[in-house]
Amino acid sequence: MNREDCIFTNHVSPFTSHKIKAHMEQGLFTKDFPVRYHELDSCGNLRVATLLNYLQDTAGMHAALLGVSLADLRKLRLTWVLSRIHLVVERYPRAGETVTVRTWPAIRQEIFTCREFELRDNHGAWVARATTSWAVLNVDTRRAVRLEGNLPPYPLTPRRAVDDDFASLPAFPEAATAEIGFRVLRNDLDVNNHVNNTVYVGWALEAVPDSVAKGNLTELEIAFRTEVHRGDCVISRCAVADTGPVTSCLHQISSQRDDRELARLRTCWEK
Repeated sequence: MNREDCIFTNHVSPFTSHKIKAHMEQGLFTKDFPVRYHELDSCGNLRVATLLNYLQDTAGMHAALLGVSLADLRKLRLTWVLSRIHLVVERYPRAGETVTVRTWPAIRQEIFTCREFELRDNHGAWVARATTSWAVLNVDTRRAVRLEGNLPPYPLTPRRAVDDDFASLPAFPEAATAEIGFRVLRNDLDVNNHVNNTVYVGWALEAVPDSVAKGNLTELEIAFRTEVHRGDCVISRCAVADTGPVTSCLHQISSQRDDRELARLRTCWEK
């Protein structure tokens, strides 16, 4: 697993229920999400950001039952940080459907742990799969700590939903196909008082040319490199590489003030 990528704090909310406890016995957690109209895009499909919110919610729910929720870590002056996401989308559900998310921790080593996700529809057909990489940050030093000795043991299911060793994503090329600027608003912040991971993705997708965005997003990879706060201004750049049966794009989110890279992404789109 790559150590070059910086890490990004992410909200993990506590949650408990009878259904969750039943799945805890198997080391897995399953949660149903009914697709609602306000979660749809202009084509009537579930938004990519909403899929990522489903991952975020289920991660927090399961972490609470494992005794490693954000609230548990805060007592130790620690917090969860999200480093990488790799999402593969099979299809986009529509209003009235239900998405079932299953998640489990698969790997725990040194300062990183991988959490996996499988998403299916009402009929058990694939919606999406994802793997994520997390670390634990000391809130005072802002440095990652070793998991051993700082987190209690919890069950692992050594099966990956997406086979990815999280090598570095390609550097952004010199020339961008398109770019767009954003100012961080109050509504972009989470409980950690900085920009939530799904907002980065929204910034990246806004810079995709309309000719590419007409097709469905089939794959998304993101490496978070640093935090962004209210009042900051960022630039979202997109470079299109039209190769093979899908269109691939490289993305960069940078600080407008000093051009420091804040996040790096790669996306694939149906033609």
